[in-house]
Amino acid sequence: MPTLSPSAFQARKCERGVGLVDQMQAGDRRALSRLVSIVENGGEDSRRALAKLYQYTGRAQIIGVTGPPGAGKSTLVNELALEFRRRDTTVGILAVDPTSPYSGGAILGDRIRMQPLGHDPSIFVRSMASRGQLGGIARATGDVVKVLDAAGFNKIIVETIGAGQAEVEIAREAHTTVVVEVPGLGDDVQAIKAGILEIADVFVVNKADREDAQKTQRHLQAMMQLGGAPREDWPVPIVMTVATKAQGIEAVVDAIESHLSHLQTTGHFVERERQRVEREFRSILQGLALDLVQERVGPEQRAAVVARIQARQVDPYTAAERMLADALGVAELK
Repeated sequence: MPTLSPSAFQARKCERGVGLVDQMQAGDRRALSRLVSIVENGGEDSRRALAKLYQYTGRAQIIGVTGPPGAGKSTLVNELALEFRRRDTTVGILAVDPTSPYSGGAILGDRIRMQPLGHDPSIFVRSMASRGQLGGIARATGDVVKVLDAAGFNKIIVETIGAGQAEVEIAREAHTTVVVEVPGLGDDVQAIKAGILEIADVFVVNKADREDAQKTQRHLQAMMQLGGAPREDWPVPIVMTVATKAQGIEAVVDAIESHLSHLQTTGHFVERERQRVEREFRSILQGLALDLVQERVGPEQRAAVVARIQARQVDPYTAAERMLADALGVAELK
């Protein structure tokens, strides 16, 4: 069997990634799983696959579920998925788990807890390692969401790792952000200082059978009143749940659906999507510029520039402009 050169092997790999898009569109579940892995790993094959499947995206509602550790997010997501299925809605779940310090992969705690959902072909569950990325979600989260969107899932739920004050990043990716609070974890203060109050489209007070649940609800109501007018004329609902007993789940799904209708009827859905696409485009441009510099400017030259910056012989802004200009083959950036 002839041995492929590295470039030929990469080209063949990219072709397989692009071919998987057609297989996924035909309903091949294994192709979907393989595409998610390719996109999560990144690289040229990922970019080509994403470029092909992009035309099939933009149809799903992206739902972010965030909150502190111990709030019961996984159990809640489990019940939300089951309720959406009862309403004949397909569900993709992306659970961002902490990164293993040994393998660098996801610890997979969320995926293990959601195993019962795997028997339903209309539900897809995937865990992703955060890989040290701040904000409670992984860098490739948005790309994997595109794959699930293109695969035809109506609702895509992204559960964050529960990193507390860094959780606000999910609001940039989701159309609807569900913030889960729980009595007795000191979240009265956290809701103020974490910016959580500003990102919530739906508040869920889980474990509402605890004695302090009503106190937590009243505190959230008071904080929202102090915060002024609701965002986008949307009065943020506070739903009480006991996810372990499937109590209050229907009300949460009703609130999520109502928020989607609100966004669509007011035009805010289009604006949120425009902002999300613009951020994504800027991020891609930044990544391509960095790739270009690394490809055309040798590591020794980059190291020398870093040394000059460290010695305060040049400022990092000027150095970056000069290096990018060198990579582009122009005298200077204009």
